[in-house]
Amino acid sequence: METSSRAVLSGLLFVTSIFGQTGAQVDRVGNTGFLQLRAESFRTLEPRQKELAYWLVEASIAIDPIIYDQLSPFGIREKRLLEEIASHPAGIDAGKLKSITDFAKLLWANRGNHNENTSQKFLPEFTAEDLQHAAEQAFKNGAFRSTYGDLPALNSLQQVTKEVLDLKDPLFNPEFEPMITAKSPRGAKDIIQASSNTFYGPGVTLADLEKFKEHYPLDSTVVKGKDGQLSEQVWRAGTPDGSVPPGKYAVYLKKAVECFQKAQAVAEPQQAQVIADLIHFYQTGEPADWLMFGADWVRDNATVDFANGFIEVYRDARGAKGSSQSFVTVTDKPLTETMNKLAQNAAYFEEKAPWVDAYKKKSFTPPVVKAVEVLIETGDFQVTTIGDNLPNENEIHEKYGTKNFLFTASSRAFDEASGHKSVREFGATPEVVERNIKYGQQAEELLTALHEVIGHGSGKLSARLTGGAEPYLKEYFSTLEEARADLSAYWNIWDPKLKDLGLIENQDEVAKAMYDGAASTMLQQLRRIPKGDTIEEDHQRDRALIANYIMDTTGAIKMVTRNGKTYVMVDDYVKMHQAAGKLLAELMRIKAEGDYNAIKLLVDKYGVHFDPKLRDQVVARYKTLDIPAYWAGINPQLTATFGKDGKVTSVDIAYPRNAVHQYLLYGSMFDSGLNLNAK
Repeated sequence: METSSRAVLSGLLFVTSIFGQTGAQVDRVGNTGFLQLRAESFRTLEPRQKELAYWLVEASIAIDPIIYDQLSPFGIREKRLLEEIASHPAGIDAGKLKSITDFAKLLWANRGNHNENTSQKFLPEFTAEDLQHAAEQAFKNGAFRSTYGDLPALNSLQQVTKEVLDLKDPLFNPEFEPMITAKSPRGAKDIIQASSNTFYGPGVTLADLEKFKEHYPLDSTVVKGKDGQLSEQVWRAGTPDGSVPPGKYAVYLKKAVECFQKAQAVAEPQQAQVIADLIHFYQTGEPADWLMFGADWVRDNATVDFANGFIEVYRDARGAKGSSQSFVTVTDKPLTETMNKLAQNAAYFEEKAPWVDAYKKKSFTPPVVKAVEVLIETGDFQVTTIGDNLPNENEIHEKYGTKNFLFTASSRAFDEASGHKSVREFGATPEVVERNIKYGQQAEELLTALHEVIGHGSGKLSARLTGGAEPYLKEYFSTLEEARADLSAYWNIWDPKLKDLGLIENQDEVAKAMYDGAASTMLQQLRRIPKGDTIEEDHQRDRALIANYIMDTTGAIKMVTRNGKTYVMVDDYVKMHQAAGKLLAELMRIKAEGDYNAIKLLVDKYGVHFDPKLRDQVVARYKTLDIPAYWAGINPQLTATFGKDGKVTSVDIAYPRNAVHQYLLYGSMFDSGLNLNAK
């Protein structure tokens, strides 16, 4: 499970000034800032490890287009249209071109034309006619003549005109596919029908799925035939011998397999087996093959590591289908040694958990913990992911443990780009502001570490939930799991063990700073929901659930207004700690027993609704701060040099500061006609 909050890890670990001269924020479009990520640890790798990293990065690029299709049936077509225009700009009006290019940046940043935080659709600032003229001019410049993945070439002006017309509603109509994932839909549509994602085909309803047994629950599209019967389109490349036919996304998965085969050739034996497992899964799509990969992957602690697959289930309103996601990392060894102190004591924190013994693990495999710098994030992994605990499958957790990634490059970039503006604006008192400036960074570090290392891997399910809690808790599972992990941090932050391990000094002040952050975040996160009055994203629901529950049941958190400005603050830290323990125990019970009605009641009451007038106030206050509400990343770029024999002779790293060039480069893997040198 990933942590998408704006947490900073650089204090307890270390802070560098690598962005001091040029700045981490290299571009901005509206409320979205683009951060340049760096991975200085790459230079310490051996040549073989650098080559391994290169091929793993190429495999990440290979699966990137899949998420665009998963979030909307028009996503890849929109991506192709904008990239062809951006790479063939000659003769297009400069003002219109800038508007189109800015929109393209937002589409790339969000993997489609819906905001990845809010699920809400965003619209262009140019007209359909502007887009039509730009596409026609791009065609005259040579655009659209090549295939784009599994999209055919457009070889006539008439075909280009039709393509733009077909995409008019998907791009310009606010009522057409308004949400990626609608967990609180309005009107007659259910949560499947109201969501734009393509995990389920046209006509499939939630009622249909209640009666349907999926063989490929994580990696298939459920479609309805003319006879009304449901079937699965499996996401797979197919096997070389033809015994397993290709499925949906085969063109992208086959390319990923080619890259993985080259990575496998230069990997150490244990990691080579992990890569072989993933190749086999991508060829067959079989759930057992995914579990085999996960079991081997979690036990491999390679310096150059990766995640690649259909992983998180947040985008599916049912919480079943996996988003296509990938990252490649290099381990920061000194920092990892520090964080391993926490992992080695996971059994201690399990014993101290506030839930009953029946839900406590008795045998414990210490989780793998690694502080890492990211070489690339593609698909549904975003720069806002600053901590990740994988794999998600409960049967792997209980037998083999978990692997935890703490993304230091993202944290450093956020730290450099954001400063203390929001703290000064939303801190309820001078004392809270001063405490946050002094201790907030360490509090957020420990929140992320405790969330990922202790929270997600904790607890035991009742014997009847052999397949995990997800099928029982359905669309509420991810919110519960993120809240459970956050509450684990709020519960354990006061434990003297943290001080004994050397992970904290002024424990009282750091703990209070963490609680201050929990209270203020429920207010500040509203700036990311510009429309409506409901929260759809699971991490945001989790934060609202916790703060509103504590506010309502204990009064330990309160909302105050001064000089026309609203603040949310902690009124009693002791009561808040007690309430956090009580809610944590209840969420563990709900998870262990699969109590759907109980989690639905809690989330619907405390985690979904907000006052839009309060949101409007928060948005207005943020505008005066001039801080982006959303963030996207520009990854490091690896370039390989090949010898006459076709083998890699060297791999270099660079840090481009141009989002357009990065995404055109990624697109060129499946479209040889993109002009990467477009001005």
